[in-house]
Amino acid sequence: MKIVRIILAIIVLALSAYQLITWNFELMPYSMLFLGAIMLVTGLAELQKDRKGFSGYMGIVVSSFLFFVSILGFLMNYHEN
Repeated sequence: MKIVRIILAIIVLALSAYQLITWNFELMPYSMLFLGAIMLVTGLAELQKDRKGFSGYMGIVVSSFLFFVSILGFLMNYHEN
């Protein structure tokens, strides 16, 4: 799980840096999608450690919200083109 989190973090960092440097925010839904994946993996890792506290469930809730926002971003970009 740690390797997956690191790979996803590198992807999000690269996409975010590209967007900040070029001021081209068309890739924002992809950033949100990968950020949601990071939050999902983090929440599941917390639940696997038998820490059934607030952080594991909150990670999954935040992940579902980010997936929802990402899907809306994909649909809005598709509609504009």
